Amino acid sequence: MKTITKIAVGDLQTWMLATLLGLATLVLYWPATHNAFINFDDSFYVSGNPHVQAGLTWESTKWAFSHPVSGNWHPVTMLSHMLDCQVFGMQPWGHHLTSLWLHALNTVLVFALLRRLTGALWRSAAVAAVFAGHPLHVESVAWVAERKDVLSACFGFLALLLYVRYAHQPQPGNEGPAADRRTGTPACYRSLSYWLAWLCFALGLMCKPMLVTWPFVLVLLDYWPLERFQPGRGWRLVLEKVPFVALATAASMVALAMQQQEGAVRGLESLPLEMRAGNVLVSYCRYLGKMLWPADLAVFYPHPGNWPLRLELLAGVFLACLSTIVWVKRRRHPFLLVGWLWFIGTLVPVIGWVQVGIQSMADRYTYIPSVGLLVLIVWGAYELSRAWPHQSVLLGLAGSSAILLCLALTRQQIGYWKDSETLFRHALAVSDDNCTARNSLGNALLDQGRTEAAIDQFQAGLRLDPNYPPALDSLGNALAKQGETDAAINQYQQALRLNPDYAEAHNNLGNALGKQGRTDAAISEYQAALRLNPDGAEAHYNLGNLLARTGQTDAAISQYQAALGLNPRYAEAYNNLGILVARNGQTAAAISLYQAALRFKPDYADAHYNLGNALLKGGQIDASISQLQEVIRLLPEFAPAHYSLGVGLSRNGRADEAMAQFQETIRLKPDDAVAHDKLGILLGEHGRLADAISQFQAALHLKPDYAEASNNLARALEMQSAPKDR
Repeated sequence: MKTITKIAVGDLQTWMLATLLGLATLVLYWPATHNAFINFDDSFYVSGNPHVQAGLTWESTKWAFSHPVSGNWHPVTMLSHMLDCQVFGMQPWGHHLTSLWLHALNTVLVFALLRRLTGALWRSAAVAAVFAGHPLHVESVAWVAERKDVLSACFGFLALLLYVRYAHQPQPGNEGPAADRRTGTPACYRSLSYWLAWLCFALGLMCKPMLVTWPFVLVLLDYWPLERFQPGRGWRLVLEKVPFVALATAASMVALAMQQQEGAVRGLESLPLEMRAGNVLVSYCRYLGKMLWPADLAVFYPHPGNWPLRLELLAGVFLACLSTIVWVKRRRHPFLLVGWLWFIGTLVPVIGWVQVGIQSMADRYTYIPSVGLLVLIVWGAYELSRAWPHQSVLLGLAGSSAILLCLALTRQQIGYWKDSETLFRHALAVSDDNCTARNSLGNALLDQGRTEAAIDQFQAGLRLDPNYPPALDSLGNALAKQGETDAAINQYQQALRLNPDYAEAHNNLGNALGKQGRTDAAISEYQAALRLNPDGAEAHYNLGNLLARTGQTDAAISQYQAALGLNPRYAEAYNNLGILVARNGQTAAAISLYQAALRFKPDYADAHYNLGNALLKGGQIDASISQLQEVIRLLPEFAPAHYSLGVGLSRNGRADEAMAQFQETIRLKPDDAVAHDKLGILLGEHGRLADAISQFQAALHLKPDYAEASNNLARALEMQSAPKDR
């Protein structure tokens, strides 16, 4: 009875601690729900991805499984983003909330896993608490684009829990390969828990391929604390890992192929093996340092190329000494070896042997590896202090202090992810000056309309690295925005000399050439952009605009349709296609296209204006007036909207309101001869002949060959000179 009571109390404590850890994590990270999307990868995953913004549909699901994003094939991650768009739309708080919940769930899973593996309640809770609140993990949780971190970890931890459940099940005796004598099937292959673990592992790999080290982690857990390394079990343990190794191998091959296809993998000619080896040694030590003292955290750490040789040697000696210590202590304290190898091993895919991108390290890469290091520290502290009096009190105080410090630093770090400008200003303040951070900060300022400040950032970045194509392209965009088209073209061409396969620069160069009237050259650039990136809806749209301006209506329509096929939420393409369709006399089709544009961009003034005019032409006067009034609400100084509204009101018999709109049109655009004429007609109909004559004369002064105004003036003068009835 006492045993049963003890178990019940232990289970209650476990559930209470798990609940407390989850809720505390939610409270800690709640400020992240107030943060915006940022301009570093978020556009690839959500804010600029029309397939994701469409929500969960059959077409978007097919796209998720058939298209890599940012050099990675992770369809389950993309489906999670699509689900967020389905539920929350483009409200950033909802996307952050999902990542927050996943991190809270991961915290509970870490606690449950260690509790199940070791039976240690408070040590497991301590590891989970630091995992939840460590500042290094803010990047994985507060960055929408890093949903793949928290989601893959969730499936990974579930896989480990299910594997542990399988390992705790009764196993066959020493039967060689542990096969059923009758069927010859390995025992593990007949376990539901085993295959559920394998399924979770597969789902995790489809979130982020970093989980390829999971078979290695399973071996570590077999060693400690499962203690399955026993005589006669070797073949069984090997067979258990085969399906996991097969998945990991396939995922590794797919990930490498996708990254090479995207051009994200740097070759040995640009980063030789000795440079990579040096960065590997230094980065391991830097990760250790930031785990123990999480200061000066940045979203991007530039790769230095060569570290000082003495620093590389010192890092190598330090890592070798630590590795030797944990190896020597493995029999008495196996958790040291397991924790250390977990940390070292799970970092291997991102440590830099295969260099993806231009960073030397990243905070987000510690999300899973940190668990091993925390186990080493917490269990090590417990064993080291066994002989101390009041051990539990001292460890409790030390652990609480460490956790509180982490929580304070994490809250501060979350604030740096408020928006792009805040994030990259902080990165520049705490890390080595780097072109990538300058470029992202410049783009944030450019989006705010602070063009001069943006140019300063781009130029500062290019002083650091004159051969950085994205900064050259961004500087070109800023110069183009200022009307300095020749200078912008020069920047785009420099970017393309360095990277001829830079599709975005080809597209931007096409825009600049089009502004100069160099139509053939612009078309060539758009075609190059589409050859390099066939899914480039923007290049199709821009090419359509150019063709429309040059009178090639059918070809322009084809390009707009292609853009909409790639991006069904492209409001501007719907609007411009509607304009061309309207010119062809297809008013009903044009109305439908304008309405589609407004579904995806409700405050799109041009679409409201075009829809208002199309409805006016189609005789839907009341609906037209409503649309034109919305234009004026959005753009009070837009004279054409006032004119069209005046026409609609006059047709609706609301003459006084119509005259007010024509008068406002003339105030905003005094040289509008047609508005003078229309106002004159209404004034004449209301008996104000002198005022009407004045308006007709103004129209003819502006446009001497305006036949309608001339006829109206003649009639008004005739009416004025006619004898009045007595």
